[in-house]
Amino acid sequence: MEWSVMFMGPVGSGKTTAVKTISDIDVVSTDERATDDVQSLKSHTTVAMDVGVLALGEKDKLRIYGTPGQDRFDFMWEILLEQSKGVLLIIDHSASDPVAELDHYYQNLMQRVQHRSVPIVVCISHMDAHPAKGLEPYHAYFRDRLGLAAESVPPILSMDARNKPQVRAALVVMTALLEMVERFPKAQHLRRV
Repeated sequence: MEWSVMFMGPVGSGKTTAVKTISDIDVVSTDERATDDVQSLKSHTTVAMDVGVLALGEKDKLRIYGTPGQDRFDFMWEILLEQSKGVLLIIDHSASDPVAELDHYYQNLMQRVQHRSVPIVVCISHMDAHPAKGLEPYHAYFRDRLGLAAESVPPILSMDARNKPQVRAALVVMTALLEMVERFPKAQHLRRV
């Protein structure tokens, strides 16, 4: 079995770091010097993709694609979504309005995958910045703003992109969802997860 998973989210959320943390190979990276407003956040940014591989066993592996966070590179989201079976949507908890960022990326993702079932796991990074807020605002987004039933809400996890066990745990959840979609492709409750 070989699946591809895309890491998507805003600039600085930890996509490149997570790919580098979990990959069993040297990551193919397209980080370039930031030349726009991103340079106030970090010196380099992904302009095409990061590519890594995680071996799951002797024959099984995950191909991992990290996307650029800037909207001007959203054409890469399209390209990488065509290759990907699932998406880890990584949101920066320390951003000024992380729920607005979740909405922006989730809505963009839904527009692009409406023709097929794509499992999504929402990973909240930089939780140490505001630990008291917890994960409830993200649950409320799906429950209150989108009106999704509990079984349709994607898994929402706290994840430090530098912590290999936490990134691995997010990918374990993702592979479980991928396996469920593969085994039960017509299951209603898996369509929007």
